[in-house]
Amino acid sequence: MGRVVKPLRDMGAVIAGRKGGELAPLAITGTRLHGIDYTSPVASAQVKSSLLLAGLFAEGTTRVKEPRLSRDHTERLFQFFGIPLERAGHILTLHGRPAVGWSGRTVVVPGDFSAGAFFMVGATIVPGSDVTIRHVGINPTRTGLVDVMTRMGADLEILNRREEAGEPVADIRVKSAPLKGIAIGPELIPQTIDEFPVLCVAAAVADGDTVISGAEELRVKESDRIATMSAELRAMGARIDERPDGMVIHGLGTAGENGRLQASLATQSHGDHRVAMSLAIGALTAAAAMTVADTGCVDTSFPDFDSTLRALLTPQACRL
Repeated sequence: MGRVVKPLRDMGAVIAGRKGGELAPLAITGTRLHGIDYTSPVASAQVKSSLLLAGLFAEGTTRVKEPRLSRDHTERLFQFFGIPLERAGHILTLHGRPAVGWSGRTVVVPGDFSAGAFFMVGATIVPGSDVTIRHVGINPTRTGLVDVMTRMGADLEILNRREEAGEPVADIRVKSAPLKGIAIGPELIPQTIDEFPVLCVAAAVADGDTVISGAEELRVKESDRIATMSAELRAMGARIDERPDGMVIHGLGTAGENGRLQASLATQSHGDHRVAMSLAIGALTAAAAMTVADTGCVDTSFPDFDSTLRALLTPQACRL
């Protein structure tokens, strides 16, 4: 939690926690805040949104600069509510406690793209699949998976584009298709960061090598996702070389056909909801049934994942 706690303390917040506020749980004492100029070392929507929400009620001006554009859901929502927010390149400026110009509105929340990503990959790698995911948000700051999967050869079609509460929304139809390995560099990391666990699954069954670089941010998620996905997919027969900022995944596919992973006898989620769901999707390619242990964490983001996945499968196809 340190990268959020530090700038909030600079704004005057009183926050206590383990390791000086690095680890939750946190104790927060209400106080008056003041605006700051903050340069974020990483492109993080969580850090940016924390400062913008705090800055909304702070005295003075808050400026947030990030190295690359991260997800802009908060900025879009501010605009939808009429909250004055200025953008100049990668710098956001907010004048605290705006007196006029904004009020409550009805918000329609689109389906979560990151939740839909598991079924996009699943439909791609399971032969004969044809899945349509309806009313899903396609905000361009977080749909890097569409670009990556398309480059890999996936058959994705964006249908019925529209806008809800300032957010672009659409239906996404996905049909099974053979995949090929590609290079994924730092420029694609911010808009693909949450989808990398399931993207690793797609790369593992693709034809050729997928090289992921500039993704050191993955090491500070709910788990070290570079290490956990490398270890768990290796246990399922994948060939992966781990690197400090990413990995090289040597795909199991041959001659343009998606390969198959093996059922592991000791697959663990490591308490990470996206790892758990990604391993379940990878298990769809295995010849035998597989159990993913410690899946209670899935409720963090997708409580109905199990039933949704089962509805798309025969009862023998997967056990989560």
